[in-house]
Amino acid sequence: MRRICVITGTRADYGLLSPLMRRIGETADLELQVIATCMHLSERFGMTVRLIEDDGFRVDARVEMLPEDDSPLAVASATGTGTTRIAEALARLSPDIVVILGDRFEALAAATAAFLLRIPIAHIHGGEVTLGALDDGLRHAITKLSLLHFASTERYRERIVQMGEDPTRTFAVGAPGIDNVRTTPLLDRAALSSELGIPADVPLVLATFHPVTLGEDDESAQQFAELLAALEETHRFVVFTRPNADAGNAAIHRLLDDWVTARPEGRAAFAALGHQRYLSLASAADVVIGNSSSGIIEIPALGTPVVDIGSRQAGRIMPAAVVHSEADRAAIRAAIARALSAEHRAAMAASANPYGDGHATERIVEVLRTADISRAALRKGFHDLHGNSS
Repeated sequence: MRRICVITGTRADYGLLSPLMRRIGETADLELQVIATCMHLSERFGMTVRLIEDDGFRVDARVEMLPEDDSPLAVASATGTGTTRIAEALARLSPDIVVILGDRFEALAAATAAFLLRIPIAHIHGGEVTLGALDDGLRHAITKLSLLHFASTERYRERIVQMGEDPTRTFAVGAPGIDNVRTTPLLDRAALSSELGIPADVPLVLATFHPVTLGEDDESAQQFAELLAALEETHRFVVFTRPNADAGNAAIHRLLDDWVTARPEGRAAFAALGHQRYLSLASAADVVIGNSSSGIIEIPALGTPVVDIGSRQAGRIMPAAVVHSEADRAAIRAAIARALSAEHRAAMAASANPYGDGHATERIVEVLRTADISRAALRKGFHDLHGNSS
């Protein structure tokens, strides 16, 4: 019986990990452990640990590590705190494999703790590039600490191998978020209206905007202000999901609060929707707007057009559903018009989503069941593309 410890820090990564967690729990020779940390344990961000428990999962450890404020120093300090506290939880739980998804500071803390405790790490969504965020460096660092790699596309798998990782431990499985799209029963507009208090009979826009962590100090707020200005003229009801805990989030929260308060009959903002309501809103929306990775990976699989703003996701493989826009109100309005056009929808219908077929979790679980995770396997070599591997 292998103990598989899944570490989750945000509503976003939990939404992607939940199908995998369920499949691990249902697999006879695997035991699921769950560590919830960071944003999951904050009322300000929706206390989303409750979503995990409401879905029927036992949370084996709660690790407090949310930054005290949204400054870079606070995020760096929280990473150190998280490393210590996650290490203590892992030492107590003694898992055989730790599963980490993505590229955030709490993911790096978890990977550092597991690596130093000599616990094999399975990393999901490595090999990707996001030029507008610190996530890029964090993701690649986690890759080098990990033993098993689950990439969302073949190109990303090749990048991981290019970083010196063993090709036999690096797998192109697809994106787990597509599994959610394939399997989640979506709510209709009446149910969404009842649960969220939004109109059931008007066109919708769904939006998410996270801090631009490699920009200037006020760049996130400037870009977000341009997005809000672009949305001023829309005749659709606008639903925002609030930003994550990255440095610079406070200014976005303040601008969003003021914007919603100015016209609450046409706007709403939520700290956490849960993946069913989020996907249902995205499916019902005329367009999804912002700079979240979900707009690049999951939303196109729903058949909803996407406007991606600014540099945060620059470098990712973009499905045909995505229209990119600079963070300028005129450019955003033009991108929205293009995304809503018949020509764009025709192009979407004629293309396949590059992030897989919705069966990533099955492939991941099979590797978790069978991979060599002995101490000898932890002594990784460096796979040299020029034939000098050691």
